[in-house]
Amino acid sequence: MMTFMRFQPIIVPGWKNSGPDHWQSRWQQVLPHAVRVDQKDWDHPTRNEWVGTLSAAIDAATCPVLLIAHSLGCVTSAAVPTALRQKIAGALLVAPADVERVNAPECLRDFIPIARQPLPFQSVVVASDNDPYCTLPRAREFADAWGSRFVVVPEGGHLNAEAGLADWPQGWKLLTALRRRCAWRVTTPPPRIAPLHGLSAINTH
Repeated sequence: MMTFMRFQPIIVPGWKNSGPDHWQSRWQQVLPHAVRVDQKDWDHPTRNEWVGTLSAAIDAATCPVLLIAHSLGCVTSAAVPTALRQKIAGALLVAPADVERVNAPECLRDFIPIARQPLPFQSVVVASDNDPYCTLPRAREFADAWGSRFVVVPEGGHLNAEAGLADWPQGWKLLTALRRRCAWRVTTPPPRIAPLHGLSAINTH
């Protein structure tokens, strides 16, 4: 078991949340001090509300944050306001959802356009070559835009519970490696950011 005492793991589920068999839920049970983002409406997400909820969790952290995101949670993580990014040490971004694709559900289009500015912290994008919600070239495009390392899981589907990943040991190894890369850049905990007001007015692009 790796030690996360110097980091605050924040689990960021995607659309409709992650069920009990999802690797995010399993990891939550074993990661020390893990916090899970709890959105008010998992079925009808809105960009401002989802980014605001995640931002509040990051703002509340008393040590550098390690984001563990899946699907729409990746898109949400990429849109965190610049003022809060100094509190993030790293991000594992798994199976980013391409909400810009032609056949994306209408309720996800509020997240268009997907934020593509480089992330100023260590990050890894993990994608599958047969994800029905994001093609491999698009996932690579996101990784390039965010400045993330890119890892491909062959025939991994959407890298969720339905893909049969269970505890997902490969993902755990990626998280361990990411955590180690984060350690060198974290010296002292960054200061707490003042509470955000009027999030809708913040430019997240």
